[in-house]
Amino acid sequence: MANNPRFTRPLGERRYKKMFIISTEGAKTEPRYFGLFNQMCGKKSPIIHIECIASRKNKSAPQQVLKRMTEFIQREGLKRNDEAWLVIDKDQWTDDQLDLLYQWSLQRENFGLAVSNPKFEYWLLLHFEDGNSIASAKECVERLKRFIPEYDKDIAEKKIAPGIQSAISRAKSHAVPACTDWPRITGTTVYRLVERIIAPVEDE
Repeated sequence: MANNPRFTRPLGERRYKKMFIISTEGAKTEPRYFGLFNQMCGKKSPIIHIECIASRKNKSAPQQVLKRMTEFIQREGLKRNDEAWLVIDKDQWTDDQLDLLYQWSLQRENFGLAVSNPKFEYWLLLHFEDGNSIASAKECVERLKRFIPEYDKDIAEKKIAPGIQSAISRAKSHAVPACTDWPRITGTTVYRLVERIIAPVEDE
């Protein structure tokens, strides 16, 4: 998976049917996670392709995540069948900052926003357990390390991959009633993006 901001769409007919452009707050964890789907789906049946626009040093604020996405779309374009998603943590960001991203996501049907409260590690944790009683971002990471002791250096994709469907189910069970924008309490809407990613593959 390439994270090159100068990515240029290949000339000629694409081998895959659908591209997901994902602008992330994180520089490493989120791109590695979403790269899983290129590995799982791309080699045998290149139906989808994930292109992550990762955070750069000290440029992880919501408006910067959005700026990288808008610059990419202006430069590369976005086909009608493709989707553009912003992936960010609630963490310390204000509602006004997140609302800027949410309003952007409403502009087109193939725009989306996925927010984890308190952070993306909560979504990863749901691949292994229910994620109940999480009170802080620190606790999120501590609980995740029970399943991935090496998490500081490696997200252990092989351990995470088998739990994708379980994570979707657990995230949905916590999202009752389902929020339309982002979770105000512990929760995540990343499952909406992941469902969109795996849908073309399951339809084949």
